[in-house]
Amino acid sequence: MNIRPRRQDYDVIVVGSGMSGGWAAKELCELGARVLVLEAGPMIVPERDYAEHLPSYEMPYRGWNDRKALAETQPVQRECYACDEVARKFFVNDIENPYTTDPDKPFRWIRGRQVGGRSIMWARQSYRLSDLDFEANARDGFGVDWPIRYADLAPWYDHVEAFAGISGRAEGLPHLPDGVFLPPMEMSCVEAHVADAIDRAFGGRRRMTIGRTAVLTADHKGRSACHYCGPCHRGCRTRSYFSSINATLPAAEATGRLTLRPNSVVAEVIWDRQAGRASGVRVIDAESHEDMEFRARTIFLGASALESTRILLNSTSTDFPDGLANSSGVLGKYLMDHTMGVGARATFDGWEDRTTRGRRPNGIYVARFANVTEPAADFLRGYGYQGSASRAGWGRGNSMPGFGAEFKHELMRPGPWSFGINGFGECLPREENHVALDPGQVDKWGIPTLRISCAWSDNERIMMRDAAERAAEMLDAGGGRDISIDAEMTPPGLTIHEMGTARMGRDPATSVLNAHNQAWDVPNLFVVDGASMTSSACQNPSLTYMALAARASHYAVWAARRGEI
Repeated sequence: MNIRPRRQDYDVIVVGSGMSGGWAAKELCELGARVLVLEAGPMIVPERDYAEHLPSYEMPYRGWNDRKALAETQPVQRECYACDEVARKFFVNDIENPYTTDPDKPFRWIRGRQVGGRSIMWARQSYRLSDLDFEANARDGFGVDWPIRYADLAPWYDHVEAFAGISGRAEGLPHLPDGVFLPPMEMSCVEAHVADAIDRAFGGRRRMTIGRTAVLTADHKGRSACHYCGPCHRGCRTRSYFSSINATLPAAEATGRLTLRPNSVVAEVIWDRQAGRASGVRVIDAESHEDMEFRARTIFLGASALESTRILLNSTSTDFPDGLANSSGVLGKYLMDHTMGVGARATFDGWEDRTTRGRRPNGIYVARFANVTEPAADFLRGYGYQGSASRAGWGRGNSMPGFGAEFKHELMRPGPWSFGINGFGECLPREENHVALDPGQVDKWGIPTLRISCAWSDNERIMMRDAAERAAEMLDAGGGRDISIDAEMTPPGLTIHEMGTARMGRDPATSVLNAHNQAWDVPNLFVVDGASMTSSACQNPSLTYMALAARASHYAVWAARRGEI
């Protein structure tokens, strides 16, 4: 890739090279725009940096990680399961990238700063939102109405699924729309048994399906089908799962119109008061700390929800003293994440003659039923579940008595089947959950950092108690024994689905963006990542970010050709 700018002016500057930025770059380049992508972190070379096949015995700490270094430099990032010994390089240094929280409101901000962003380490679950979600705020009065409906986004879901490659099974559920699917992965024998039992026990009101995942089950557009090696968060040299490194950035590069500049920390968007538009961005080189500017006709922010909002809050002027595109005063507000951590687990007898083969990079999904097919009087919105069934491996020896050769031989044989399912719940958009600039702290590059204030409400807590009870209920219906309930919610942020803070809406007085992810106040500025979300739904949001980014890119080019921006 051309990784240094050849000119100082471009048609479009895209800030961020991950999930949303990669899609914007691809679409814009393919539509004929000259695009500069600015990424805060270093270049990633899969042949050099990916390590999905590296066995633990070849790692310096044998897979146990350098716990001292983690505690010193990544005390927040280490709470993510994927921040392991070889993948921790894909997570930020918390000392260089600080933020603050209220003492009684912990928020775990998990970040990746490199070309590809968090699309390298994401969990790849890919679900569409439906009108149940797009109409939720208007229906119950919590938050402002989305400016779009499912019909507006459906063709863009089709568009991104057809390119990315999503494996899944059609279920015909209106509240979990089917998509353009590659062949589904198989459920294990216990998963299939429990899915059938749930369907019988609850009269079809609850549906368990195989997860819908951005992992190839067949060769697709020059990328190879997955071979089930397992640790996807360490990268994928066969490009079998979707990431911007694997798919969208190479497509953008193939046009000859992409310029990618890594190690470019965007400090602010430059506002041209006379022209009434954004004229470019101010950048600090991550290595030299040199201050520089790049100019373009249109600016796309796709740096991740909170980073894009941070850039806007730092972009102050006489016209926008509280942050660019913030005449509404809602920039930074209505932060959301998904609730996580609660669920149930059970042991299942039988099927001792069967086990799993390989490490399937996927699990099951239980579609939302609360306040859909089953009313819930105590809370608004709802939740879905993810999980999997498998046989215990040698790691069970940590909690078993034994010693010697026979003990080792026993651990080489598969243990009993267990099945765990965990709830992921919707977070209501509330003004008190917000981010703001911290006047007393800057990052390594001298840019003011964020102060994050976010906490679960009673609605989320009551919802998750219900999710835990219903999880145990479903495992019991499947014949599980020794059922245990996990009732402790993880703090906000740790689900890594942070969204909102620059929401879309129908009214410029109550939202930052219009129906096309375009800033009401700055017509040539688009925000195409999770910051734009008006509500959170309960499904994994990345597929929606992709569809929104693709849709906004086409609109921006259309509007530019008509002279509207």
